[in-house]
Amino acid sequence: MANSGGKPAQKSALVAATGGRFGTFAGVFTPCTLTILGVIMFLRFGFVVGQAGLWSALAIVACAKVITVLTTLSLSAIATNTEVKGGGAYFLISRSLGVEFGGAIGLVFFLAQAISVAMYVIGFAEAINATFPGCNLQIVASATNIAVFICVFIGAGWTIKLQYGILAVLVASLVSFYWGAIGEFDSAVFTANLAPQYSSGENFFTVFALFFPAVTGVMAGANMSGDLKEPAKSIPWGTMAAVVVTAVVYLSQAFLLAGSRDATALVATDSLVMSSIAVSPILITAGVFAATLSSALGSMMGAPRILQAFARDNVFSWLRFLGVGSGPSSEPRRAVILTFIISQVCILLADLNTIAPLITMFFMITYGLLNLATFYESIAKNPSYRPRFKFSHWSTSLLGAVGCIAVMFLINWQWALISITVIGVLHWYISSSEVEARWGDLQSGLLFERTRKNLLKLEGELQHPKNWRPIVLAMSGAGWNRPHLAVYGHWFTSGHGILTLGQVIIGDLEEQFDRRENQERILRDLIKEHKLEAFTGVLVADELTAGIKALIQVDGLGALRPNTIMLGWTRSRERVAAFGGVLRTVARLKRSMVVAKFTDDFDDAWEVPPGTVDIWWRGRKNGELMLLLAHLLTRNASWRTRTIRLLRTIENEAGVPEVEQHLQSLIKKSRINAVGKVIVSAQPSQTIQAFSRDAALTLMGFEPPQEGEEMEFFERMETLVGGLDRVVFVSSVGGMSLES
Repeated sequence: MANSGGKPAQKSALVAATGGRFGTFAGVFTPCTLTILGVIMFLRFGFVVGQAGLWSALAIVACAKVITVLTTLSLSAIATNTEVKGGGAYFLISRSLGVEFGGAIGLVFFLAQAISVAMYVIGFAEAINATFPGCNLQIVASATNIAVFICVFIGAGWTIKLQYGILAVLVASLVSFYWGAIGEFDSAVFTANLAPQYSSGENFFTVFALFFPAVTGVMAGANMSGDLKEPAKSIPWGTMAAVVVTAVVYLSQAFLLAGSRDATALVATDSLVMSSIAVSPILITAGVFAATLSSALGSMMGAPRILQAFARDNVFSWLRFLGVGSGPSSEPRRAVILTFIISQVCILLADLNTIAPLITMFFMITYGLLNLATFYESIAKNPSYRPRFKFSHWSTSLLGAVGCIAVMFLINWQWALISITVIGVLHWYISSSEVEARWGDLQSGLLFERTRKNLLKLEGELQHPKNWRPIVLAMSGAGWNRPHLAVYGHWFTSGHGILTLGQVIIGDLEEQFDRRENQERILRDLIKEHKLEAFTGVLVADELTAGIKALIQVDGLGALRPNTIMLGWTRSRERVAAFGGVLRTVARLKRSMVVAKFTDDFDDAWEVPPGTVDIWWRGRKNGELMLLLAHLLTRNASWRTRTIRLLRTIENEAGVPEVEQHLQSLIKKSRINAVGKVIVSAQPSQTIQAFSRDAALTLMGFEPPQEGEEMEFFERMETLVGGLDRVVFVSSVGGMSLES
């Protein structure tokens, strides 16, 4: 990964200029191999073998390769499921795990690539010093960094043509080493190097951290997908071939190094031990120069392109200026300058042994998130997840993710915690900033799959009274015509249930398509504007009553169909018969009803009126739902100081103690804070109007009228409540229990 976003991104930009289209070898295998067989192989692999011994060195290579193989499987799956654009791992992770993880990893991935420039430049300076002793490493490294910066800033279109030459030099240097190592192989030295010989401060995991950047680079092919003839074929097989070939190189090198030099020579300050073994030392020097400079150029090209892609996604508005491109090929020159500054700071403050483990942490977490993205893609079961690469499984992706995190902690648990904390803080910051992504991610897929399973489970479990929750369909009408229905529906369900705002459009469906879409959009905008926790339900019907009946029947899904219908009390005597018919239909559909009769002008629908919440008790049938609704209402912050009064009228004074005891028993069993009161009166309507005149809300039970008795029902309820400002009539079909 130290180069994974580097050379590939470089070549992606350059291919457009050269007009090339690459196959598996040129577009994937070669850039991957060049990034994997680099500075660590030439300058530090001898140190790894000398410190860890052969067996542990082989284990280090094997562990590193297992992680990269698992990551390659994940990469192949996710890269063959989408068109990979600029940004490499950042693009893949952001488009899968979402803008929060994508934004967090975008910065970390860029920093890893920028620091990689310093690693390669320092490696080049060490190679120069080994060839020409006495050089000042920082001066050589800084001069090289400036030269690399100038080449990239101007434009390095010619570097794409150099990859075959670089590969040829690399192969020649390896042949020179193998030839010399075979000739100098000593079985006694080999035996002595089998066991670890760690010096002070070194162990298996510190050496692993030093080595791991050597095996990175599996993103190279994915970043070139737009420039490949057959990306779905080239990325998996080219990347895997590079991983396997380089594994053979490292494993065979470990054997030959262990048999060619003793541990003291392998870990000596003279890091070019391969040069002393090779038949032609000059070829090793040429290989080091080619590998380090090529990698430095690649990372200097790649890091700015990652940052440019990240900036163009506008995750952080203050980075937007870095997304600006220069020239016809949109060169990210502003980001190049920032990359140079970061790499130069690292050159001045650190050495190769310090930088390599730091890069290991950055790329481990990047690899881990890439594996995690593929794992989630697999288990979310999105129909859109159709990778052409079939050899990846959710288990391999999960194993890769767990392996990356485990190795991070084994290497250095403090730095692992810091790395994860940084990602977590960035994730939280982006989430709290409510950044709007313009691409799809699998969060909705995971949510859908989880919701689907939970819905199936709820089918048999939600019916128990203990699990009853208000699932309210409020017939709020168009826009904000009936604000009290939407607002009180929100208060009744907020944090405890589900609210749907329903509207019926009168007319022919064929003629009302556009209006239906427009009204649904308006409702969504209102929900967003008023921060309601609600859904929308808009239906077209020839007649209002028929539309209401239809919407009640079809709204919801499975066990989450509305159990409570919220309606407005009719104010038109001409519509009383139709209104009564709706009430009967709702009752026959076994839905509870909440009918709001409000007389306020509602200049501010959210203003909570002063006074108590009065429940006029006439028995459990409707009373239980009324008491539960009052309780849910007062759970809202703005209603918390309102007192619930449980009121009952009786005609005989002698019955007061018994009824009071009954009310107190109800309150105690229901575990709801309320005050019980019994009123002796032969005129219930006058009593109700007198006691609840200053109430914030009055709740009363009712039964739907029989056919032909609608007007009588209307007159009776109007007489009962008189001019009370805010009344809610409740008709319950049960399903809840105060004792649950």
